[in-house]
Amino acid sequence: MIDDTIEEIRRKLAELTTEHRDLDDVIARMADDPFMDQLRLQRLKKRKLMLKDQISSLENQLVPDIIA
Repeated sequence: MIDDTIEEIRRKLAELTTEHRDLDDVIARMADDPFMDQLRLQRLKKRKLMLKDQISSLENQLVPDIIA
């Protein structure tokens, strides 16, 4: 059961990482466009930041708790 949970976390992590990378590409292309939609750009940046937070949270779940 624990292995299933870890695999599910890894699968979700890979999915979010891919989406984050894709958003990075879209944002870079939009930034080069002089007629870009500022509101859409801001929403994409906000989504990218939320993805980064989710990725960090999932990565922390994969790190075993070590009592110092």
